[in-house]
Amino acid sequence: MSVSPAPADMLTDGLLSALDAAQAQVNGLVLGKQDAVRLAFTALLSDGHVLIEDLPGLGKTTLAHALAASLGLGFQRVQFTSDLLPSDIVGVSIYDTGARKFEFHQGPVFTHVLLADEINRAPPRTQSALLEAMAERQVSMDGRTHPLPDPFFVLATQNPLDLAGTYPLPDSQLDRFLLRISLGYPDQDAERALLAGRDRRDLIATTTAVLELEDLARLRAAAAAVHASDALVDYVQALVNRSRHHDGVRVGLSPRAGIALLRAARAHALMRGQHHVLPDDVQALFTAVAGHRLVPETDASDGVALARAILHAVPVD
Repeated sequence: MSVSPAPADMLTDGLLSALDAAQAQVNGLVLGKQDAVRLAFTALLSDGHVLIEDLPGLGKTTLAHALAASLGLGFQRVQFTSDLLPSDIVGVSIYDTGARKFEFHQGPVFTHVLLADEINRAPPRTQSALLEAMAERQVSMDGRTHPLPDPFFVLATQNPLDLAGTYPLPDSQLDRFLLRISLGYPDQDAERALLAGRDRRDLIATTTAVLELEDLARLRAAAAAVHASDALVDYVQALVNRSRHHDGVRVGLSPRAGIALLRAARAHALMRGQHHVLPDDVQALFTAVAGHRLVPETDASDGVALARAILHAVPVD
């Protein structure tokens, strides 16, 4: 019987140090947002996507640019608007009169890091154009399947729903995001440094990649191999089960949400230099994984608050 290699067997100290250096470089570009940067790296290493819900001007676009630049990844940005069409995202087939056939022209989704900026300003039909790409890592057009680059990472930004001109994301699309996070306002020291320092765009333009594609692939494989004990899996299952019976929750977490939580916890453990997942890893991620997937019984309830209550209600055995 073959035994899967442990993360320590798949990585070198130099590669782990490079991962730390990449995080430090992004933190140097996106000041005062260490938690958000850590979660973004967690999602990337666990093959997930991130939804950032916050007000304009708080560094969401800078985070996406900085992440791609530090990891040497291809980057595309799509500004979602009310008149954006699905073909503006995935691409379009155009008839070539010389060849007498349709040729597929790739859209901006064919990249490593896609910034879907203000995704909830586009109507639902356009929002759903990303659904297959995010879930299957492919685009289907005219009976043909076009694979997306590997890795493929969507970092979408969303304005609060009380702002004018926004559409709520459907539950099926929300479920495709591994994590939902917010940035918030910077603290005074970080804001002072932003005001007095160079333009973030100029700094990103001169950023040198710390990791290569092969390095990132090895890190992702090592994250998937981090050990999760039976007791840890029991804890994750208890959280998922509690979500389905907790007061104030109309629709709890699905098995896919539990799988996503465990996958993210493995990546989080790797980033902390651990060879196995601890309850602390699960707890650090639970609200970001569960908050947008829980459906409250009333509009007055908040998914994040419910996730925190569920986390508090389930003991660690």
